[in-house]
Amino acid sequence: MSPIELQAVAMAGAVAPAHELSILGLFLAADWIVKIVMLALVGASVWCWAIIFDKAVKLRRMKAAATEFEEQFWSGGSLDQLYDEVAANPGDPLSATFAAGMREWRHAAERGLLTTGAMRANLAQRIERVMSVTIGREMAGAERYMTVLASVGSTAPFIGLFGTVWGIMNAFTSIAAQQNTSLAVVAPGIAEALFATALGLVAAIPAVIAYNKFSTDLGRFADRLDSFTTEFSAILQRHLEERG
Repeated sequence: MSPIELQAVAMAGAVAPAHELSILGLFLAADWIVKIVMLALVGASVWCWAIIFDKAVKLRRMKAAATEFEEQFWSGGSLDQLYDEVAANPGDPLSATFAAGMREWRHAAERGLLTTGAMRANLAQRIERVMSVTIGREMAGAERYMTVLASVGSTAPFIGLFGTVWGIMNAFTSIAAQQNTSLAVVAPGIAEALFATALGLVAAIPAVIAYNKFSTDLGRFADRLDSFTTEFSAILQRHLEERG
């Protein structure tokens, strides 16, 4: 075999096979620490997407149910009848807040606590506190797993960067061991390292966008609950004044 042919064979052996530069090939060829980083980022991304879809569906249903309840509330019908319909199973935070306030109102009426001005004043404050506690509990349930989105969005790029640093360190170690600085030797290790960074961004970007979107929507819904509480308290206060 001629020297030219020998050089060609050597160069072919130094070039990594094409399949090793695929996504699966990069994962299989990576160091075990980089593999753990990649698996953790993929798992975090899947978890975030599950939360995103679940949260989007629940928020849409929650807004639709609240709108339907508000239409019933402002239709001019009996509040006692509306309470009987929703008290057993409130379908959204708005109806749950209304049920909590009406439950306290009925309890006070049954015990005869609406007879004096002092009792009526205490009742109004107690109803507001009960509704505020209900709002806090309902919003805590609606905000569940939001910290996961925030945590993944803030930490995933750094976890991917750790995998990148580790992979590049291994690439330079391979260069020193083989005493070969050709691109064919360096490229696979660097590609594995950069793949970890890409996975970190894939996990972080949707998590950050979803967190900001859901935080805004939940904040607006909380303001909606506060407005309803103020209006409902005013209605109950007017009923108390009429009794006086």
